[in-house]
Amino acid sequence: MLNMVSMPFWQDVSLPIAPAEDNRMQLLKPKEEDVGTKLKTLNQKPEVPKKMQINSFQEKNVKSLENDEKPSTSVPVVGNQAKHEKPEEDFASDEPPFKKIKSTTCPEGKPVKNLGGNKVKEEFEMNWDIVQALSEITNVEPWVCANLIRLFREENTIPFIARYRKELINNLEADALREVQQALEELRTVAKKTHTMIQKLKKEGKLSGCLLTALLNCRTLEELDHVTAPYKTGSKGTKAQRAKQLGLEPAALSLLQNPMELNLFSYIRPTTKGLSTIQEVEAGVQHILADIFAKDKDTLDFIRKLCQQRYICIQSALAKVSSKSGNEKDIDKFQLYHEFSCNIKNIHHHQILAINRGENLKILTVKVNIPDGVKNEFCWWCVNERWRPKQFLQPDLMRILRNSVEDSYKRLIYPLLCREFRSKLTSDAEKESVMMFGRNLRQLLLTSPVRGRTLMGVDPGYKHGCKLAIISPTSQILHTDVVYLHSGQGFHEAEKIKRLLLRYSCNTVVIGNGTACRETEAYFADLIMKKYFAPLDVVYCIVSEAGASIYSVSPEASKEMPDLDPNLRSAVSIARRVQDPLAELVKIEPKHIGVGMYQHDVSQTLLKATLDSVVEECVSFVGVDINICSEILLRHIAGLNANRAKNIIEWREKNGPFINREQLKEVKGLGPKSFQQCAGFIRFNQEYIKTFCGETHAAGQMVRTVSAQGKKKSKPTPCASRQPNPLDQTCIHPESYNIAMRFLSFIGGNANDIGKSDMQQKVNAVIQKEGLEGIAKRLNTTVHTLQLIIDGLTQPEGFDIRTDFDKPDFKRSIVCFEDLSVGTVLTGKEL
Repeated sequence: MLNMVSMPFWQDVSLPIAPAEDNRMQLLKPKEEDVGTKLKTLNQKPEVPKKMQINSFQEKNVKSLENDEKPSTSVPVVGNQAKHEKPEEDFASDEPPFKKIKSTTCPEGKPVKNLGGNKVKEEFEMNWDIVQALSEITNVEPWVCANLIRLFREENTIPFIARYRKELINNLEADALREVQQALEELRTVAKKTHTMIQKLKKEGKLSGCLLTALLNCRTLEELDHVTAPYKTGSKGTKAQRAKQLGLEPAALSLLQNPMELNLFSYIRPTTKGLSTIQEVEAGVQHILADIFAKDKDTLDFIRKLCQQRYICIQSALAKVSSKSGNEKDIDKFQLYHEFSCNIKNIHHHQILAINRGENLKILTVKVNIPDGVKNEFCWWCVNERWRPKQFLQPDLMRILRNSVEDSYKRLIYPLLCREFRSKLTSDAEKESVMMFGRNLRQLLLTSPVRGRTLMGVDPGYKHGCKLAIISPTSQILHTDVVYLHSGQGFHEAEKIKRLLLRYSCNTVVIGNGTACRETEAYFADLIMKKYFAPLDVVYCIVSEAGASIYSVSPEASKEMPDLDPNLRSAVSIARRVQDPLAELVKIEPKHIGVGMYQHDVSQTLLKATLDSVVEECVSFVGVDINICSEILLRHIAGLNANRAKNIIEWREKNGPFINREQLKEVKGLGPKSFQQCAGFIRFNQEYIKTFCGETHAAGQMVRTVSAQGKKKSKPTPCASRQPNPLDQTCIHPESYNIAMRFLSFIGGNANDIGKSDMQQKVNAVIQKEGLEGIAKRLNTTVHTLQLIIDGLTQPEGFDIRTDFDKPDFKRSIVCFEDLSVGTVLTGKEL
């Protein structure tokens, strides 16, 4: 430690914490004439605040620090950078300028001049701006975060935002939107709990100005727990609180502000415990000062920034207790982590989850290692800059100040940093685990369907046999049976299988990947190679049967197949997973059909919310035909739920097929907001509707003729006043129909030619001549909206986005090593 007495002292640098500035994002669209000026300033670096700089001590002692630390692999982030930047310098050179938030009064994406205020106001105000905080957490531009906060507040769904509000979110994907939504909820949770604690402390009379400021500065639950720990019910109080109760707080503050007049001997009370000696008085002052340092925002920001530049590692070792009395099998599972050390910046998410599981099982002990160089530099900065006294300090008082800083670091700040590092690592690992689960689930849901085939589903088994189910191209159950292929009756059962395949003209077998899968595959492959099923050219594929057993005994399955044995229902489900994976898999709870990483160790609430959101995203982006889809599928459309889906089905059964999207507004419980969210994802088969309306129109003519003969007037049928809209078969949202019709008029097209080659040729010719931006400007809309309209008009009838995703791998024989060549792609299941 440096000798502080011999050094000249500067002016006071112990800066009080100022009230937070109201620097909420001003989401304004810059004028065109200002763009050139703005671009010149984009590369200017913001000035680093003086109190946050790592100064001469680092330069003087860099060589000594290199001996006990490894070089940092990341660039430091300035914690208070946002406060010192001008609004026009808040984004990088490759980011677009701030955009205006589009309101519900301008759904098509036209430029908006006045939004009636651009501040994002939250229910619970804090000393930090939620837009800036959200941007720092998610690495998303502030203007996008501000837009998303408003969009989520207006109860817009992720599928709706991702497809129809692209210009407001800088074209973010659905996964990124979910990440922002989760971070926003976490920040709001912190703000809500903070204000609850403030009200509680205020009611108890414990709320001081400094405590209020410290609470309002908290951004994470860990920080909030750190500040509120001494005030929780049942707490014995901290050393600092006990010292304050003894009346030593004035002495601690005097040491920093007016040390020349401080006399610690005057606080000695021989009969009072804690004040009986000068050593006890000094210890009390030290505890109060340590508490002040540990709760100061600038001090914590400095140590966090310092840690970002240093080699911080997480270490795990075999616990002594587990090595003596633990289960050897469980201990061996964590062999990789018995002597493990890794930089927290480089450690993988699965390693964090494994370490946490080992620690929870008391097999591993885990600690975060922060090098001594961090402590030395932090203590120097505190004594010389942040908490430098206003006046000259006597050697004894300087010793108290140094000891207070060291005590604050060792007893309060270091444990806080360890908790923060562990919490951040765990949170990131859990989120990645959940996101991986979601990606795998999406891959399953968006598997390309196999249309127009009669399929035989096989649920393999040994003792209880293999369950068979043959379904038609329209998913109707044609036949079910049980065959015993692996109990010496294989040849006899082959005759039965051949008869079934020939009777129903079925040439595709779908085998579940459960017990006895490989044996069943070998059985069918052998028969196929021998051309046993001739003249049929039979092929087979293997599909995941995850969740099939759970679904077979569910209420949905009982309602759908009431007369079928549960064991046979699983075979039906396996076949339908190839015919239409999305329609079948939505019947099963998502966590039963996906593959995740440590899925039982992560937050089940977060897992369920994410997986439900992924299902909603997939169903919505694929779209559903409103007149033939099931109630279960409808539930997962953006903006709908179980009750609204049930009401839609009841309306359809009572009034007949829906003719156009506008009729959705007549459904009970489906208001303007629900209609806005779901309308773009619901499709209408135009040929079916035209046929239905034609038949209804003819029937109406007959009714009117009979009525005229009987001299009675009849009310026109509901269909007579409603006409089908060709745009309803597209992904174009009803709010953009006006623009779509103007675009059709502009290119000389007809709505009845949607999806035809003539429409594609006309669109291409106009785009080549005018360009997308020119057409968008002419139509007074955005490029994103125009592109969506063009996609809707040019996509062929019955277009399905799943055609670009994975397809089932149909085979005639088992793949062996000899069949492999460079470029061969195999699918499999990780065990």
